[in-house]
Amino acid sequence: MNDEELRQAMQALESYQQQLESVERQARLLQNTRDEATRASRTIQALMDAKPGDELLVPIGSSCLITVNVSEKKKAVIGVGSKVSVEKDLPDALETLETTTKELNEAIQKTIGAMREIQGYVEQLTNAVQSEYSARRQQQAQ
Repeated sequence: MNDEELRQAMQALESYQQQLESVERQARLLQNTRDEATRASRTIQALMDAKPGDELLVPIGSSCLITVNVSEKKKAVIGVGSKVSVEKDLPDALETLETTTKELNEAIQKTIGAMREIQGYVEQLTNAVQSEYSARRQQQAQ
């Protein structure tokens, strides 16, 4: 490996590492969104199981819960994308959240696959660069 090839390998390694960090951030965001959808599904299921007049603790975010009394009307306002929300019956809202969770799980798996692929490139390139540096040090020592 000549000096130009080594420089290009180092640049490629830096680029792969930046891509890996970006994909890792994306995976964390997807996981957080999935976790939020799961919590919402559990809350909706608890509301569906409750009878009018029952008291429930409902999560509202940031580890905060409020006590609510269940009413006859069991509807949910749910985001459907592009900052648009609609009112749905609880079973429909639950179905929407379950579909969203399934799609997020698939996206997470694809993202993890991309991370593994990039990690493989990073490892190969790191090994090649380290081998070249070792070979150069041995040549200098002689």
